[in-house]
Amino acid sequence: MNSRLVYSTDGGDHRPDTKRPDTKQKPRTGPTRSGPQLPDDGVVRIFREKGGRGGKTVTVVRGLPRGDVQRVASDLKRHCGTGGSVKDGAVEIQGDHREKAAARLETTGYTVKLAGG
Repeated sequence: MNSRLVYSTDGGDHRPDTKRPDTKQKPRTGPTRSGPQLPDDGVVRIFREKGGRGGKTVTVVRGLPRGDVQRVASDLKRHCGTGGSVKDGAVEIQGDHREKAAARLETTGYTVKLAGG
């Protein structure tokens, strides 16, 4: 093979007489981003987070009972008029909607506390 290859994305070794060490990264193992450890006191805490999201602000609701998470996520997304998801038992709503989410959760009977920045 006598080519004048300048750049390639296939990752193959184009020099047949040399051996390269394995340069692929191994998958990371360790703790996942699940947020701070919260006491199990029945209080729903609402955080505003930016870290690890490309600078985008997200409202995170933690401390909901397991059976209510999907229902509350759907209700809050509709109420705030934005998207969101459920990750690790926490509701994530796109944007800073802490006050709106707190008011909505209080009207449905939860004890709410605004936490974090």
